Amino acid sequence: MSSIMTKSLKVLAGLAVVAGLVAGAPALAAGGHAKPLQKGNFSFEGPFGTFDQAELQRGYKVYREVCSSCHSMKLISFRNLGQKGGPFYDEEYKNPNDNPVVKQIASEFEVPEIDPETGDEVTRKATTSDRFPSPFRNDDAAKASNGGALPPDLSVMAKARKHGPDYIYSLLQGYDPEPVGLTVAPGQHYNVYFPGDLSASWKGDHHKVPPGGVLAMAAPLTEGRVTFDDGTPSTLKNQAKAVAAFITWTSEPHAIERKQTGIAVMLYLLIFFGITYMAYRQVWKGKH
Repeated sequence: MSSIMTKSLKVLAGLAVVAGLVAGAPALAAGGHAKPLQKGNFSFEGPFGTFDQAELQRGYKVYREVCSSCHSMKLISFRNLGQKGGPFYDEEYKNPNDNPVVKQIASEFEVPEIDPETGDEVTRKATTSDRFPSPFRNDDAAKASNGGALPPDLSVMAKARKHGPDYIYSLLQGYDPEPVGLTVAPGQHYNVYFPGDLSASWKGDHHKVPPGGVLAMAAPLTEGRVTFDDGTPSTLKNQAKAVAAFITWTSEPHAIERKQTGIAVMLYLLIFFGITYMAYRQVWKGKH
């Protein structure tokens, strides 16, 4: 029996070590010397904040025209765009599958399908029930087109990064010229907001290593890169803020509904507490 217990303890100890390493990995990855993030001051921040629908529409356009050429959003369906709180929600169409704007957006995409008669892979126009198609056939093709690096899926990127909205907003504006004395390998790009350790590539004073890191993604946004339909100036800051808001929405499309539900529950509990307290006072008023 003691032998079995000893083996069990060893297994548990091994699992604990693995769990500790896994838990520690994100902290190591995020522990670089980076410049403090910019504050986006987004409309959805705080307990009473909500998404700005016009900003979400601008963000979708930035994603569609720029980001979608490399980054997938595998967890988002076209119909999500027309749900309540989404960028193209219209109260006239309670069912987002009936929303003509969403239908039009979906029809602009081609999605793969298997022909049931021949077994061949074919493509068809997407429908509102389809998910956003990946820009590459597989991960190997994605790596080959991006210098060996796999572009991350953006579906939940805002939740996957600490201070997600501000991180995305800052990163997209953080492509500063390389400091003199910093050696950046071909295919890599310097970004002041990307966490990393540049000491090995820095030829200057090692007490003054520049902030930031290097990543495979080149600067995706430039002034005037996307023309906004509502006339909003297409500055780098406005593009970065819009797409950061859109990616935050895709990371949790029902966030505002949950927030409003939570506020309603808190109000209910406060009212219930008040009624209970008054009933308690009434019952025990003459018994002291």
